[in-house]
Amino acid sequence: QVQLVESGGGSVQAGGSLKLSCVASGYIESNYRMAWFRQPPAKEEREGVATINAFGATYYADFVKDRFTISRDNAKNALYLQINTLKPEDTAVYYCAADSRWSWSLQLQPSAFNDWGQGTQVTVSS
Repeated sequence: QVQLVESGGGSVQAGGSLKLSCVASGYIESNYRMAWFRQPPAKEEREGVATINAFGATYYADFVKDRFTISRDNAKNALYLQINTLKPEDTAVYYCAADSRWSWSLQLQPSAFNDWGQGTQVTVSS
């Protein structure tokens, strides 16, 4: 099982930037894929933000609109999410997710990931 720990959240003003990090530990397979999800305060379900597969291919949700960049550093077992031009509607708990199945997949549904972090809060004020 993989343990995931997110960091980098905080309170920022609209227009600012943040870089979220997620470090994985435990049994790490070289073919796992990873993703970022978020859960805004008014929503019960997590929504997919971006995913990166074992080969470095990426897929973003439509609402990202070039403001978010997902990346990974396999040597550090780390996943990152750069968020620019933050908006109040980006306020949410951001979760890191990982899965060793279907390493080529770019699925961005919560059901496609087995391992989850505890989340990091991002709050954007206007």
